Formats: sequence, structure tokens, C-alpha cells
Amino acid sequence: LEALRLSLSVLVHPLQQAAAAPAAMLGRLSDYFTSQDRLLKENQELKTKLLEYAADAQKAQLLATEQKHLADMSPGRSRYATDGVLAEMLSYGRNPFTRKLVLDKGLSQGVQSGMPVIDADGVVGQVTAVGTFTSEATLLTEKDQAVPVMLTRNGLRAIAVGSGKDGSIDVPFMPVSADIQNGDLFVTSGIDGTYPPGLVVARVTAVEKNAAYVFAKITAKPAAGVDNHRFVRILTAKRPELPPPLPAGDDKRPVREKAPGKARARP
Repeated sequence: LEALRLSLSVLVHPLQQAAAAPAAMLGRLSDYFTSQDRLLKENQELKTKLLEYAADAQKAQLLATEQKHLADMSPGRSRYATDGVLAEMLSYGRNPFTRKLVLDKGLSQGVQSGMPVIDADGVVGQVTAVGTFTSEATLLTEKDQAVPVMLTRNGLRAIAVGSGKDGSIDVPFMPVSADIQNGDLFVTSGIDGTYPPGLVVARVTAVEKNAAYVFAKITAKPAAGVDNHRFVRILTAKRPELPPPLPAGDDKRPVREKAPGKARARP
């Protein structure tokens, strides 16, 4: 009987497989669609997490950039950082045709009109209007915004004036014979009493000299991030005031002694 049972099992095995095939196929189809649905959900979750991680990465990059920018304006790296107050840009000026910034520091923080505004790379502009808690700064590239400058290469003095267009600076009234070359660096000369001497202003980008004209056409690019950064520093240190002029008739200059000799007879 054992041999007969084994023989019958061999003969019945294909029938058992044929009978179980539909159920196995349905089970595999169910597993397939279940796996597809699970994979689609996992894919969607991974895409969502990827977007979140991308946003976090961009925030981290922005924070790292701002941290470096703030570190460059720290007292250890900036020449005038100890005399200033850090300010954040709130918005651009009311007039879209002017180059001005609204900052979050005002009279309550010691900000006054005329104070220079700088960043880690150089001069950004100048405070031109002050409120109690905010102030307005006019950018270096605003039309007719002038800064006394000096060339670091040869000490040549000039006046840098904002062009009001394409973020450039003009250096007018420089004779054709002036020793100015592309790449020269302009810094503040300090003779106006507003900007401390030695602040980086701009770098020369174009010099056009024509013998038919008296003055050369000089264009420079601001060294600071005039339209880039969110934080700036307002230099609040006051320069020492000049002594008042002596009143008329109170001239204390030493009197030159007369040479020895005979006194002239009075008529």
C-alpha cells in the first residue's frame, strides 16, 4: 500500500498544482498591487521629505552666508565695527525710482542723519532721514550722491558720484592726464568730515580718455554689496569737532619783532 500511495501521489501532484494555480495567481496579483500602492506612498513620502530637506538646506546656506557676513563686520575684523550699530534692512524706499533703504535703527539707538552705512566690503551709503525707531539710508549709487575718495595706488583725490543707473559710480571732473587705470581702488579720503578715511568705496572698471575733451570718463563699481546683503552697520562714532574760528580783532598770532635800528622820527 505504501508503494501504491507514492505512485498515486506522483500522478495526483499535477492535478493539485493545477487546482491551486488560480488561488496562487490571485495571491500574487494581490501582493503585486499592494506592493505598488505601498511603493507609491513611500515614493510620495520621500519626495515630500526631499522638498523639506531642500528647504532646510537652503535656509542653512542662507544662515551660513549671513553668519559669515556678520562675522566679517565683527569688531575683530572690521576697522570701524566697534563704533557702529548693526542694522537690518526692512524695505526699500517709498520711491521706486530712488536707491534708498529703510533700516530698523533710529534715534532710540543713537542714529543721526549723515552717519555712514557700511558692510564687510566697504561703503554702502549714508543715513539721510531718521525716525524714532527706523532710519532711511541713501545708497552710494543714488544719483548725485557724492563721496570724497582717494586712489590707494598714488593718493590721487577725487569725488565719486552715484550715476543712478545700473549700480555704477562716476568719477567726474578728472583731467585726461590723471593717472587712473582699470582696477584701481578708491577709498574714502576723510576730508568731508562724514566718512572716516580708509573705507573701501569702489574699483575702477572703465577709463575713457579722449584728447578732444578736457575731462576723462571714469566708471567704477561699488566694492560693497549695495543691493545684496540684509544686514549693514551704521557708524555712530562722531569725529572731533574743529575749534571755532577766532573772532575779529582777537588774533593771537605772534607779532614779528622789528629789526634793531634807529627809530624813525615822527612828523
